[in-house]
Amino acid sequence: MEFKELKIILKRLYYEYVRKHLKRIFVALILSILVAGSTSGIAWLLDPAVKKIFIDQDKTLAWLIPIVIIVAFAAKGLSLYFARINIIKVGEEVSGELQKKVALNILNSDIQTLESRHSGKYISNVMFDSIRVQNLVSTGVLNIMKDSFSLIALVSLMFYQNWKLALFAILMMPLAGGLAKRLGKRISKVAHQAGEISGKLTTFLTEIFQGSKIIRIYQKENFEANKAESLVDELVKKNVKIKSVHIRATPIMEILTGIMIAGFIFYSGKLISNGELTVNSFFSFLAAMMLAYQPVRSLATINMIAYEGAVSFRRIAKIIDTPINIKNDKDLPNLEIRNTDIKFKNVTFKYDVSNSKAIKKINFEIKGGSMVALVGHSGAGKSTILNLLPRFYDPQEGNIEIDDQDIKKIKLNSLRENISLVSQDIILFDDTVRNNIAYAKNNASNEEILSACKFAAADEFIQKLPSKFETVIGENGTRLSGGQKQRISIARAILKESPIILLDEATSSLDADSEEIVQNAILNLTKNKTTLVIAHRLSTIHKSDKIFVMKNGDIIESGNHECLINNCKEYKSLYEKQLR
Repeated sequence: MEFKELKIILKRLYYEYVRKHLKRIFVALILSILVAGSTSGIAWLLDPAVKKIFIDQDKTLAWLIPIVIIVAFAAKGLSLYFARINIIKVGEEVSGELQKKVALNILNSDIQTLESRHSGKYISNVMFDSIRVQNLVSTGVLNIMKDSFSLIALVSLMFYQNWKLALFAILMMPLAGGLAKRLGKRISKVAHQAGEISGKLTTFLTEIFQGSKIIRIYQKENFEANKAESLVDELVKKNVKIKSVHIRATPIMEILTGIMIAGFIFYSGKLISNGELTVNSFFSFLAAMMLAYQPVRSLATINMIAYEGAVSFRRIAKIIDTPINIKNDKDLPNLEIRNTDIKFKNVTFKYDVSNSKAIKKINFEIKGGSMVALVGHSGAGKSTILNLLPRFYDPQEGNIEIDDQDIKKIKLNSLRENISLVSQDIILFDDTVRNNIAYAKNNASNEEILSACKFAAADEFIQKLPSKFETVIGENGTRLSGGQKQRISIARAILKESPIILLDEATSSLDADSEEIVQNAILNLTKNKTTLVIAHRLSTIHKSDKIFVMKNGDIIESGNHECLINNCKEYKSLYEKQLR
């Protein structure tokens, strides 16, 4: 990262996130001035302390000066404490705002954008990168203020005491600054690499959680352990590199300090012997110079902290800046439901990762209150059509209408509040049964929830759970069977009472007994609703009002079950294969 880019990133960080906290920063600034004043005051007090106590042996000041020194140290400590508290709050709030924006971007992004990104990278951005930005804002800003003022105060005191010695002391400062700049560029490169590895590691850990059964059945524990070891080792190496670059300045600074002190003592001896410097002034100057060492060293690392934080902020900003293609436009009208007729007009869609079109100029109509099924081999385009209706994706060509209203020209939330989805990939939360069902309607009464469960054939097994409706079902319902999870999913959809139902292979993973129960629940769910069904098991959709047969992104035939059996070779072939 070049210095020009660094300035641009830091400028954006300031104007968009830091500037709103200027009141806290101003308080920290005042407190930093007090820290600087106290620090230089301590060094200055050594002059009269040595002269009055050790040389003049003034008994009055023998106890007064130590008290003043204690007060100065106390003032410094308290000022620094409250300055840090204020800046820490700023850093945490900036970090929190960035984390919220990343989370909001995830919630608002269209499905295609999310599917193109690694979940691990998102989590890494929220955790790893936001912490580094927080460190930049809190540690970096405070150190700049505190150490700059302290250095100015101490250097001013040094010039006041002896300008010749002061000039000698500051000769080393440009060397420290040049060193920090060089190390900062090195850190930015390594920090970027560490962030990428952190994202990969987070993705890997998520995958081994989700794939624990597959890992064990295929006996891949050692394989995955080696992969984990490799990723962790790589991350450790990068983090060690970052930290080693940070501390690389330490020996150089120590050498510079040693040279400075040695030269100072040699030159001071000459000035004292020439009568140009008193012993008490020497000790006071030495204290000021030693106290100035800490802010010089601290300021030398600011550049490194800035590069490190800027790399992380750039990565977060990339996510935040990702355009949201499908969003809720408040200026658009709400969807007006009349008959819930659905029309696809010359709809074409292609995934970003594919060169071929998933569906091509699709035209079909679903009459309100009817059940329509989509059948065909994998990759035929069935799921694409299902995902287009609630605008998880938007087609590149054509229009989709509900009751003659283009779904792109109505509010997104009003569209989705009229659609329910039941999928084979059941999503449940690590919460109670009640809350998972009420997810569809937060203010639902106990009677409404119970009624939905009865229609979904879920009430009987829920009553047998340890805490009934208050039973916590585990991450994605791990404590429930496949059929039980699906019935809770159907109960949730029933509770929503939406006029349009989407069924995505809702019974494909169930055994025969569970399938029958769930099918009956689905009949209750879809009664008098406009329903679009995807099913591999054709036995589950033979009662559909209309069936569309798909192949390679096209609808090649349509009709009811009997008609297709007699007239569509593709459908007949699919049906007969499942009877074998």
